[in-house]
Amino acid sequence: MITQRLGMERHSQLMNFLTKVSIFQNLSEDRISKMADVMDQDYYDGGHYIIRQGEKGDAFFVINSGQVKVTQQIEGETEPREIRVLNQGDFFGERALLGEEVRTANIIAQAPGVEVLTLDRESFGKLIGDLESLKKDYGDKERLAQVVREPPSPVKIVDDFREEFAQVTLKNVKRLATLGVGGFGRVELVCVNGDKAKTFALKALKKKHIVDTRQQEHIFAERNIMMETSTDWIVKLYKTFRDQKFVYMLLEVCLGGELWTTLRDRGHFDDYTARFYVACVLEGLEYLHRKNIVYRDLKPENCLLANTGYLKLVDFGFAKKLASGRKTWTFCGTPEYVSPEIILNKGHDQAADYWALGIYICELMLGRPPFQASDPMKTYTLILKGVDALEIPNRRIGKTATALVKKLCRDNPGERLGSGSGGVNDIRKHRWFMGFDWEGLRSRTLKPPILPKVSNPADVTNFDNYPPDNDVPPDEFSGWDEGF
Repeated sequence: MITQRLGMERHSQLMNFLTKVSIFQNLSEDRISKMADVMDQDYYDGGHYIIRQGEKGDAFFVINSGQVKVTQQIEGETEPREIRVLNQGDFFGERALLGEEVRTANIIAQAPGVEVLTLDRESFGKLIGDLESLKKDYGDKERLAQVVREPPSPVKIVDDFREEFAQVTLKNVKRLATLGVGGFGRVELVCVNGDKAKTFALKALKKKHIVDTRQQEHIFAERNIMMETSTDWIVKLYKTFRDQKFVYMLLEVCLGGELWTTLRDRGHFDDYTARFYVACVLEGLEYLHRKNIVYRDLKPENCLLANTGYLKLVDFGFAKKLASGRKTWTFCGTPEYVSPEIILNKGHDQAADYWALGIYICELMLGRPPFQASDPMKTYTLILKGVDALEIPNRRIGKTATALVKKLCRDNPGERLGSGSGGVNDIRKHRWFMGFDWEGLRSRTLKPPILPKVSNPADVTNFDNYPPDNDVPPDEFSGWDEGF
């Protein structure tokens, strides 16, 4: 807990400091948060040269504490001329970020010493993009009276699909078959008001088990996040109910079953098949990330196939809505999919989902996750060794896919593909997706690689068989589920 608190405090302090640096004042909190992740912190004793005139450089510096002296060797003069003194919050070396590598002045630490934050050109380019654009934006902010901006269009969340369920109660719901079981309860195929032509999934969670495992907050978060979403890439939540023993979620049903079941039966997927399912996930993640939601539970078991063959994300028990540019320190996720910063309790954000996306690509193409051991602690040890230590068999996963995995699974969250200024589009532009029909995917005109066999709205042949549940849980009356 001490490590977690210190990590949160340091990240918060660093963000607060960077927001006060003049050239960064027009950046979003999200960009500043990512900068805080990738900036190195260095200390120089008084008299030490941080930069020497004439040398090549590719780093940008912000003074965190102390002072530096700027000097310049002028032609015809024997001693360097003192130009100015820079203090806390001042920056230098920004020309190196434009590609002008030769330093034009000396930067010397003043006694007793100076602490600087450093950002190299590559990281700067990924996170922020073009320095000139940043400077222009900053200048426009300073000349606010001269800048005319269109007011943002009002955003309307469309949830008309829930209106028809407003009067539905638990008594209207009839169970037809079981789709899945777990520690918290079961998922049943159901119909409403006896209409078997239209079926749904009813997720029933044992209230006593939720209280015993202290998962009340996660269950409410899952409900609230799903109520906020309305997209074809995520399973829809229509209505929630509760009684003495369970809380319930009435969900969109996907009768094609779990992608994991199809993967298990086939062993692994080829490039074309994997690319389609990864693209579906990417659309879902982009939607969530726009809402500042981190998913944290990507895996084939949580990807369901609709009758159309298209994929939808499900199970938002680990999902969390973050304040813009902020992190969370909760340790959660499937061991094989958790990112290094989660294991090390450094705080994480949406970049953890990009790590998981790299693992997901591997599992689809190899038939197993790349980091796998006999127990979670050994799995975490493998993850911390890094993706570069992996020997990925190229008989199933080619060089281009491997290159994408390694760009997604960087140890530093800010260096992962998708975390930069280009966002998800940087992933779409990767060579592995070359020629992929993104518009066809979004319009649902792209033919899916696998079309599930579903004969009718009550067909559960794409799911495993489960025995009836004769274990009746005890009542739970603590009231934690008020408003569910």
